[in-house]
Amino acid sequence: MNFNCPYCGKESNFMDIQTSKDLEFVIAALPSFSTRYSHLVMGYAQLFGVTPMHLKAKKLRLIIEEMKKLFDAQSFTWQKKLYPISHAGIAEALDICIKKNFSEHLENHNYLKKVMVGISEREGKEGSRRAEKDLRGREDRSLAGGGHRDDSPSPLPSPARGEGIKKDSSPLRGEDEGGGDCPKITPEQAQKNLTRVRDILGGLAK
Repeated sequence: MNFNCPYCGKESNFMDIQTSKDLEFVIAALPSFSTRYSHLVMGYAQLFGVTPMHLKAKKLRLIIEEMKKLFDAQSFTWQKKLYPISHAGIAEALDICIKKNFSEHLENHNYLKKVMVGISEREGKEGSRRAEKDLRGREDRSLAGGGHRDDSPSPLPSPARGEGIKKDSSPLRGEDEGGGDCPKITPEQAQKNLTRVRDILGGLAK
């Protein structure tokens, strides 16, 4: 369908303009998948018979839009049930579809969704096992860090300031339990003791 531009008067084709817009969208959207997944997205789109692109650009754009929504949401619906799936899981499913030899062009994403269901369930089980393993690891680290019983002997208590260390009140073995100072003697008793010592020494000298 041709028409004249109201500004410049140049004859243009409406389909050509729309095709250019669709292809511009595709070119702009592909980098959002990164180089890691963009080739898989385009390879999967080829399964829908999107060539020649200048005739089927709209169909290509719709497929790319759906793939972008899938990657952004990281989830999909199948039989009224929502399944979460990672980017790696989506890429794995796309690769499986690309490598399968379909006899006809695809008309919908049903086969892709069936493949993704299995991958999603596998990722869910792996995530549960990984979460359980992480929880056990945290518990083990907690027990090893501060949860174990300390069997080392406790230090002796320090005396209170100004109290000092108290001596044992019980007498040592063989020590006079009476304690106290030696009794004082009178000068007369001292003289008698001295005379007694002299007599003893004199007797030894004989």
